[in-house]
Amino acid sequence: MFSFLRLATRLLLVLLLSQGLFACEDTTVEPGQNGTLEGVVLDGVNNQPVANAAITTNPATSSYTTDAQGRFSIASVPLGKYALSIRKTDYKQETVNVQVNQNTPTEVKIILERSTGSNKRPNVPASPTPADRATNQPTSVTLRWRSTDPDGKSDTLRNDVILYESGSTDRRQLLSNSRDTTVVANNLKYNTTYFWQVTVRDKAGETVKGDIWSFQTRAQPDNRFLFAREENGNTDVYSSDETGANLLRLTSSAFVETAPQLSPNRDRVAYTSNATGQFQIYTMNRDGSDARQVTLIPVDGYFNQGIGYRWSPDGAQLLYSSYNKLYRINRDGTGLTLLATAPQDRHFRECDWTAQGNRIIVQTVGVSVYDSELYLLNADGSNRTLLVSNLPGRLDSPSFSIDGRRVLYTRDLDGYEDATGRQLNAHIFTQNLDGSGLVDVSAGPGGTTTTSKANGFNDVVPRYAPDGSKIIFAQVNNVNRSIPDIYTVDLDGRNRTRLFQNATLSDWK
Repeated sequence: MFSFLRLATRLLLVLLLSQGLFACEDTTVEPGQNGTLEGVVLDGVNNQPVANAAITTNPATSSYTTDAQGRFSIASVPLGKYALSIRKTDYKQETVNVQVNQNTPTEVKIILERSTGSNKRPNVPASPTPADRATNQPTSVTLRWRSTDPDGKSDTLRNDVILYESGSTDRRQLLSNSRDTTVVANNLKYNTTYFWQVTVRDKAGETVKGDIWSFQTRAQPDNRFLFAREENGNTDVYSSDETGANLLRLTSSAFVETAPQLSPNRDRVAYTSNATGQFQIYTMNRDGSDARQVTLIPVDGYFNQGIGYRWSPDGAQLLYSSYNKLYRINRDGTGLTLLATAPQDRHFRECDWTAQGNRIIVQTVGVSVYDSELYLLNADGSNRTLLVSNLPGRLDSPSFSIDGRRVLYTRDLDGYEDATGRQLNAHIFTQNLDGSGLVDVSAGPGGTTTTSKANGFNDVVPRYAPDGSKIIFAQVNNVNRSIPDIYTVDLDGRNRTRLFQNATLSDWK
């Protein structure tokens, strides 16, 4: 009997302990333990905050609304799991499960999608202009398309447009969230295929991507004229045909790019730029792409800020002056060779190189630009021979005729001199290499005193036309800072014709 009672007592204790253990396993939250629930509600289309969205919890706590930044904060929330419900007019209701923990606030980001209701997605963009796969398009194209919506005019549509070049992963965003159905694509490359796509969005956030359309730009025009032009205080290089209809700006940096020259084989354009602080020679493709620096020793010196250089007759090298030194360099920047050193206290300035006899003509100047002389040299820099000695007024811009038998240059007949280098009456002259056959081109036929050049103007920076029948040059008023224009004239001074306004340092090949 006693053994039975002891066994019963033990069984009762085990049962009571088991119940106590089970009771401990079921208890996960102690009374008085709370946490904080924080969050932000964002629009699913534009990721902007959604204000005044209603927040409720299950199990229930209290109702809350988001502030102007889309945020909410619920303090003193008993620890545990909750279901958050978020409601806002014009949005779909969203439910999010969260766990509220002790010590660390629980943070949640909620994305609300707009309620479409009876809203229908926009129609696929259509009717592109230019037509899909159009060819021979200009380098500035106006893109047009048609955006429509099944819901009618009451549903405002917004458009995004991207453009990208064939073979490139770069995307140009031409239009973003705009009501416009037209946009201009500028600064396109010649002979290049471009792809573009329109995305349409309605006010409910429904979007539709259009087909990928393409067009090809026209072939690069064979612009035979180059010149420098200053606009808004910045000087750049341009090319054009004779009419100016195919004007193409080749440079566009904040630095001065000037004195363009097309290579004899017409594949690269040389020019000078002060991007490094001093004028250096660069070359680029004829469309302005692939600019490369050629020189490290600058094109500089007395009154020689980037103008004293010339292509070799075969286009493989460049001849240029730097202070009192005359250099030759390969077009890729290798093979720098010193050809000549100027006389004492003089600097080299403008120059030219002819294949006929393989000779160089070069100008030297003293400290004053009015102290100028022209010399002939062999292509290796030897046998320096004086061609035109120092004369009253400025003497500038020597170059060879096509056959290498004559040279042209400019000279101020008024002999005016001042500290700025100003000229009053610069004329173009041509002569044989032995000094005979002098022709005053600017004076008109027969060299009469009745000049074809207007009084008060200078004829400067002349070069022979590629066929040798004309001269191209700049005419500019003799008042400092006047705007020059480009002209052509026959070799005897007849038929003076203006080609380009606001242009100088021209080249014609």
